[in-house]
Amino acid sequence: MSTHALLVLYGSQTGTAQDTAERIGRQAQRRRMRVRVEALDSYNVANLISESLVVCVCATTGQGDPPDNMKKFWRFLFRKSLPADSLCRLDCAVLGLGDSSYPKFNFIAKKLHKRLLQLGTNMLLPVGLADDQHDLGPDGVIDPWLISFWQKTLSLYPPPAGLAPLREEEKLPPRYVFHFLDEVPDKQTEHLQTPDNKAPPTPLQPFPARVVFNQRVTHPSHFQDVRHIEFDITGSNIQYSAGDVVMMRPCNDAEDVEQFCQLLKLTDPETYFTLTPTDSSTAVPERLPQPCSVRFLVEQFLDISAVPRRSFFEVLATFATNELERDKLLEFSSAQGQDALHSYCNRPRRTALEVLADFPHTTAELSIDYLLDLFPEIQPRSFSIASSLLQQPNRIQILVAVVKYKSLLFKPRKGLCSSWLASLDPSNGDVYVPLWVKKGSLSFPQDPDTPVIMVGPGTGVAPFRSAIQERAAQGKMANVLFFGCRSESKDFYCRSEWEEKVQAGQMILVTAFSRDQEEKIYVQQRVKEQSKLLWDLIAKKNAFFYIAGNAKQMPTSVCDALKEAFQKEGGMSENQAQEMLDAMEKTKRFQSETWS
Repeated sequence: MSTHALLVLYGSQTGTAQDTAERIGRQAQRRRMRVRVEALDSYNVANLISESLVVCVCATTGQGDPPDNMKKFWRFLFRKSLPADSLCRLDCAVLGLGDSSYPKFNFIAKKLHKRLLQLGTNMLLPVGLADDQHDLGPDGVIDPWLISFWQKTLSLYPPPAGLAPLREEEKLPPRYVFHFLDEVPDKQTEHLQTPDNKAPPTPLQPFPARVVFNQRVTHPSHFQDVRHIEFDITGSNIQYSAGDVVMMRPCNDAEDVEQFCQLLKLTDPETYFTLTPTDSSTAVPERLPQPCSVRFLVEQFLDISAVPRRSFFEVLATFATNELERDKLLEFSSAQGQDALHSYCNRPRRTALEVLADFPHTTAELSIDYLLDLFPEIQPRSFSIASSLLQQPNRIQILVAVVKYKSLLFKPRKGLCSSWLASLDPSNGDVYVPLWVKKGSLSFPQDPDTPVIMVGPGTGVAPFRSAIQERAAQGKMANVLFFGCRSESKDFYCRSEWEEKVQAGQMILVTAFSRDQEEKIYVQQRVKEQSKLLWDLIAKKNAFFYIAGNAKQMPTSVCDALKEAFQKEGGMSENQAQEMLDAMEKTKRFQSETWS
């Protein structure tokens, strides 16, 4: 083993950056290098000064924000008091994961790279900017970047003489060893604890909120099942304001859990085990109780129903003894096989569980100790809160579009979290969902006279319902909502509530029902039509403008319509209209929250 150690730090929101960091960790092991892989915020950043070789893998979230697990690191690194040469002994490289359809593409990686240079770091190669929109996905950038990284690194830190690197198909040691217990432990630690009464809930100590309402709000004949779900948060110490989001981790489907246990011969899900890390620098995942039951691991921790990443096939291939299966798994793991992997896995949205069933010989060879190397942890899902504590004390309400669609595969595809939430029926007895709240990316003005214009088609209206309830309760009446959906009779969410608030003079409502007439009408057309009102509110009354909803074409089209309004009503050129929008964005008078 090399005397040199590589530290791989990641900032990950959905698990992709963590997966890439772990992949770099495995490549280092194959090159006989000592390696640690850690989330940026669980690493003691003061130790950075004594490291020699570091790779940072980071995603960009929201409107150019750092992921939740690198926020502390980010604040520390940008302290003005840090001396300009404080990291002059450090060799480093930064790899960013982003999506070029968003305006702040890979903003965090670019800014981190620049900051590390300011602190005197020796950057081994230019910042890698992986892009979801690349023909080969993020790997189109990651693969060549890693080749350059290893060439550079191994020339500076050569492996010990006479030690050849391990081949790709050779098994690495698992990160943990399972020790099964003969009896069920007395203390059941897995059941939800109500958090300490003074502190608000956290990801590690969520609040078990009772589901008090779960109803479909779209017409039975409408293709999309959208749910209005309400949680009781009495006694939770949760405080939230308009624009905040509620976080929760879903459970795997009972049928999937059963099939998984059968495939892996985990005959008794009520068996308990403890985990021992194989490397002293690795910790047991904080969310796994010790001891833990097989049921908890499979139902609430391992992400068995997600579409697996390439790394899944890399690890699985090392177990293959059947020649046909091994060749296929090695192809899916290789840079050349990414088209084939995309056709097999991503396009039909095949789940990790279905892959195991497709490779029965290899699955039969799988060792339980490798479960945490193969499967990532279930990631929390976020939902815009659609209610206000001022109008709904002790309640959190959300709007959830249940994801279900056909692919090339026989079985319909389902969204893990939305399907799980839709299945919770409070009329059959008490049901609890562990949740916590975090600050959202939208913030609303404090001045009661400042108007607010909101464009929220479909479930994008959720944060604006929260804002309108909150503002109306505070006597802030200058609220304009543009709402769009397919049909007035099928998916016009919160209709009666809007009508009451319009009646009470608390808001202006402008609607667009795209399928209720021959030609489709969308919110962006309504924005154009209301150019006079918008110009008056924005140019003369300093209004704030918000967009929330699906990131496909809608946000861009709404921005174009807004700039047209500036040109038409304000006599501006195209450039001036763009400058005005940019200035609004800088001062937070223009905000958007979109998702793909």
